Amino acid sequence: MEYRILLDLAIIIVFAKAFGIVARYLKAPQVVGQIIAGLLIGPSVLGLVDQSDFLIQMAEIGVLLLMFSAGLETNLRDLLKTGLKALAIACAGVFVPLVCGTLLYMGMYGTSPVGSLGFYKAVFIGVIMTATSVSITVQTLRDMGKLKGEIGTTILSAAIIDDVIGIVVLTFVIGMTDSSTNPMNVVKNTVLFFILAVLVGVVIYVVFKKYDSSHPHTRRIPILGLALCFVMAYVAEVYFGIADITGAYVAGIILCSLKDSDYIAEKMDINSYMLFGPVFFASIGLKTDISGFSKELIVFCIGFVIVALVSKIVGCGLMSRVLGFKGTSAVIIGVGMMTRGEVALIVAQKGLSANLISPEYFTAVILLIIISSIVTPIILKLLYGRLDKKIENQE
Repeated sequence: MEYRILLDLAIIIVFAKAFGIVARYLKAPQVVGQIIAGLLIGPSVLGLVDQSDFLIQMAEIGVLLLMFSAGLETNLRDLLKTGLKALAIACAGVFVPLVCGTLLYMGMYGTSPVGSLGFYKAVFIGVIMTATSVSITVQTLRDMGKLKGEIGTTILSAAIIDDVIGIVVLTFVIGMTDSSTNPMNVVKNTVLFFILAVLVGVVIYVVFKKYDSSHPHTRRIPILGLALCFVMAYVAEVYFGIADITGAYVAGIILCSLKDSDYIAEKMDINSYMLFGPVFFASIGLKTDISGFSKELIVFCIGFVIVALVSKIVGCGLMSRVLGFKGTSAVIIGVGMMTRGEVALIVAQKGLSANLISPEYFTAVILLIIISSIVTPIILKLLYGRLDKKIENQE
């Protein structure tokens, strides 16, 4: 065993908690403080903690627990009610950033013929922008008690669908440059996974419901629920090529109608709050190394971040407005969809492997993740404050 990891975990927990308290004192969500803590103790500033494979895996578990809890806290009726709206919002949230990202790259580095490697590099910049990290938004909405409302459920549903569509688009782009990848297989596997999730989910729910009736409010239920979370995440990623967070979220959806769903979520929160959550949010800052910037790269990074943030707000916000969400509510959905995280990193890494982007562009992705993760919770809190005042005035 590498005992250095024990010291790293201690540093992360202490700094994440301390900065989380400071953030809360400043009326900002705690996740903002935890991300800043990761940046501070990471290679860019103090260098107290280095990113390791172990921390990466711990952070991944943190994401799965967060998504599982989000699924447990989802109202299934509201999810079905907002399903078509979420699909439309997700499609807009993929299309607008995809086009804007492609145009940004072409505007800075010139256009290339359709079908050429240069063209696909430009398209891939747009593909990176399509990813949405719902984990930051979920934690923020949970902190404010807004996760179960229509807006929160719509954001959560749209973000899940957004990632599925983004992964399909990613595979298509890579498939055009790599003959070993068959884009149609991804479409088929995605459909098959959700068919399996529905069929198996009904059976699992019935089994859990009977067991919950005979053993109510016992720790066996959360333990079995956690096992289901990991199994669904594994099956989604390994057998269907779908992001593991989607499998974890589906596992939560399967159990969300149980009488003890809140009890399961409560037990999951203990694990997430104590260890896995701080590690995940701090790891975003740990991934960042801002040394070695060139002027050209700085200009691209600034443009990349601005376009990525604005295009999500415009695409998702306008579609929300078309679908009947008014003023501030539509803006909240757009802002809630603009965070980027683990999925954007996965997409970027796929691009590096396929030679669609060079390593220096990875810095832009890291900056986007950090800035969006810090800015989104703050803006959401301000917007919800404005929305709550409007509702009070109407009453």
